[in-house]
Amino acid sequence: MSSILDILEERGYIDQVTFEDELRDLLEKEKVVFYIGFDATADSLTLGHFLQVMVMMHMQNAGHIPIALLGGGTTMVGDPTGRSDMRQVLTKETIDYNAKKFKKQLSKFIDFSDNRAILENNADWLLDLNFVNFMREVGVHFSVNKMLSEDAYKTRLEKGLTFFEFSYQLMQSYDYLHLYRKHNCKLQVGGSDQWSNILGGYDLVRKLENDKVYAMTFKLLTTAEGIKMGKTQAGTIWLDPDKTSPYELYQYMRNCDDRDVEKFLSLLTFLPMDEVKRLGALEGAEINKAKEVLAFEVTKVIHNEEEATKAQEASRALFAGGGDESAIPFTEMDRKVFEEGIGILDLLKELGLTKSNGEGRRLVEQGGISIDDVKVEAIDKTVALDDFKDNKILIRKGKKIYHQVRI
Repeated sequence: MSSILDILEERGYIDQVTFEDELRDLLEKEKVVFYIGFDATADSLTLGHFLQVMVMMHMQNAGHIPIALLGGGTTMVGDPTGRSDMRQVLTKETIDYNAKKFKKQLSKFIDFSDNRAILENNADWLLDLNFVNFMREVGVHFSVNKMLSEDAYKTRLEKGLTFFEFSYQLMQSYDYLHLYRKHNCKLQVGGSDQWSNILGGYDLVRKLENDKVYAMTFKLLTTAEGIKMGKTQAGTIWLDPDKTSPYELYQYMRNCDDRDVEKFLSLLTFLPMDEVKRLGALEGAEINKAKEVLAFEVTKVIHNEEEATKAQEASRALFAGGGDESAIPFTEMDRKVFEEGIGILDLLKELGLTKSNGEGRRLVEQGGISIDDVKVEAIDKTVALDDFKDNKILIRKGKKIYHQVRI
């Protein structure tokens, strides 16, 4: 049987590992407690986070014990990694609310029963730290010169880096030390952009505890065009079904680039690798079959099989002329609105398809808005009862976004 490290490597997760042979031996011989942190900067995890969740599930399935660390403390500062400006400072109430939402979402994927996994929040030990004691124990082990040479900080020096943000790596490193002391945690994992932060904790534990611990990072979830899937870019895909419906998730995966199919099947599903490679090798029109499998499997893992089936039926209703369209996102509106008529630009804003009249105007002028497959030609079009068939219309934005209006 393959070791968990072999499985993660074959599926394309691993980016960097410290002392790989030692870690492989440890993972094969005993249950290893490992952790990954999630800063609570929004009220839902994203598809980008889900790659890390998949790693946790793979490792738990192999018998290891994950710690899901909610960043109630570190989020108070904000990680400067990859940013050209300072992160918006959130209130403690907002961070606590976001952390509770993360806890609920993670519990869908990770089994926390019978000590099979651990949930922690670093607010419990970071928020009441004594500054001088903390700097005496932890701060003395960090070189300012070395930290300033790291990408996380170097890219910020021209525009200004506050000491507030500079402390982030010390706090994250202390998390590792705390979890080692409390749970005998010997491995921290995270995205490849976190390598320098993770190494900070790895070095700190080794220095203070004189024990062997390890660090491992995973490739970020990016498209073939190099775009990172995360919560900061337009069109974010959230794990919360109220923010991104199962249908929208299904469509997002169904419409991925042909070049991404095999990679996403490997990283975001539990399909055997033989099947992943078979599907990824399909060409031409056949690749669409692989995309259907990808969309179904990802939606099934994130939501459930029933929602995946409904989303697939809705997709086929739109694109193949069959199936059930009930899972297509829709908005119920008062019939009186359409008795009087509503301008197309106002309707698009009302449905959340655009943020402004300017955006709506550009879409219409570029031929990007259709009602029941009829392109909207004029920005002053009024949508009225005459446009409805069976008390509904289907608005299409661009090629991939569909939304029903029901009255």
